[in-house]
Amino acid sequence: MIALALMLGAQLMGLSGSPALAGAATKWVDEDVSFVAGGMTIYATYRHPAHATSTFGAVVLIAGSGPTDRNGNSAVEPGPIDTLKTLADWLSEDGVASLRYDKLGSGQTGLGPFASNLDAIGIKPFEQESAAALKFLAAQKGVNDQRLGVFGHSEGALFALLLAEGDAGTVPPIHALGLFEPLSLRYLDLITVQVDAQVAAQVASGAITKKLAKTVDSTLAKAVTQLRTKGTVAANLPYGLASLLSPATAKFLSEADQFDPETLAASLPAHTPVLVTCSNADQQVSCAQVQRIVTGLTHANADTAFVQLKGVDHVLKVDPTGAAANYTKKLPFSPALRTALRHFVDSYLQ
Repeated sequence: MIALALMLGAQLMGLSGSPALAGAATKWVDEDVSFVAGGMTIYATYRHPAHATSTFGAVVLIAGSGPTDRNGNSAVEPGPIDTLKTLADWLSEDGVASLRYDKLGSGQTGLGPFASNLDAIGIKPFEQESAAALKFLAAQKGVNDQRLGVFGHSEGALFALLLAEGDAGTVPPIHALGLFEPLSLRYLDLITVQVDAQVAAQVASGAITKKLAKTVDSTLAKAVTQLRTKGTVAANLPYGLASLLSPATAKFLSEADQFDPETLAASLPAHTPVLVTCSNADQQVSCAQVQRIVTGLTHANADTAFVQLKGVDHVLKVDPTGAAANYTKKLPFSPALRTALRHFVDSYLQ
């Protein structure tokens, strides 16, 4: 394994002599496209050279959790974030095409047949759309199917791993993976960690008592056990837990929780190039958690570039506070990540 544990500060800029000049000199277009997955029409943006004179690498971009669309924007946020749009722009600067799509529940795709049956949504529709996206991308004129990548942000990294590991079915060979601030624990374990942290902070501030904190923890633990053993959860859980665990999300959570990202990473083909990031300012995914995926990649003998960012939030913007309230602010995206991505693309997707 090639382990590049780079402590990159936000002051780092681009690499000299990179292939970005070739990408920048070419006119790139955002083309509205669609493809079918699991009987649903998925709407997407295919960013590619307007007039290619040679073949080029290409990457599928997979959004994080919630109603997050092709650009990395969420209907529950007060404005645009543009994480995936920015990644697509960076890739084109480096001469690599990309496909980003409105996953189930977001953007133009919407909920389709699930609109009146939310509790029927499991993990399969998301796997189907990621697999269909890769097949669509590989079939486009000019795309070098020997230089295909899949990049996932946050929860999207889980689906990138499932795609590469084979759980989503037969797909074109994946040459490189990008796991940006990836979900690194079993899903329900991550929810437990996040709730525990919030409860501890409330106890420390005097907002709730230690006795109430124990009750919240016990209620959550029972709900997690029920999800893991029966695949169900009680309606209207108290203490705000219903916003995280509800009958409408039970099928998805119980199915997604069956997969441990570390185990998935350990199952990748040897020498798969993988770019993994974490940040000391990310309040949703810690570097200690992401280290689990890196451990799995070590067992797989993957070619791993592990980039440990400083002062970068969960949506890849420069913000030492990491506060979710700042996600939609017009802050710069991490130049350190830009540097690492350019190097990775130059090495594996050109």
